[in-house]
Amino acid sequence: MFSNNNRNARSESKSIMPSSNVNIIGSGTSIQGDIVCEGDIRIDGQVNGLVSTKAKIVVGPEGEIIGDLVCQSADILGKVTGIVKVEDLLFLKGNALVKGDLYTAHFEMEPTAKFNGRCFMEPEEVAAANANHKDKHAKPVVPAKEKVEEKA
Repeated sequence: MFSNNNRNARSESKSIMPSSNVNIIGSGTSIQGDIVCEGDIRIDGQVNGLVSTKAKIVVGPEGEIIGDLVCQSADILGKVTGIVKVEDLLFLKGNALVKGDLYTAHFEMEPTAKFNGRCFMEPEEVAAANANHKDKHAKPVVPAKEKVEEKA
């Protein structure tokens, strides 16, 4: 009645499927809360909260994040309102709109992208910001120059 061939075909198809660790928040999806993952993540929907990964974040053209981003690298094509902390390369593409401070080692921006905030690229500032990312209510790191001016 039941053949072993079907079971073998199913197990073979599972091993043929690529095993990747990519998370996708699709268009029309809205998430209220933090997202923490190990692999790459692409956001084409809306997220209200922290998005954190040890890999890459891609915010698609229709994607929107209201909250902080913490990652190894990021390509932003959509909207981000919050602090962006990227260990390596942050790339604002297309009609990206970022409102908030940036902490990154390397920064690229296409002429059509918009950015309103401060950008910190000194290694110690980026490291300090990434060390504080677990507390999403922590104040952004202020460079030493500004600290001296505030005391005067």
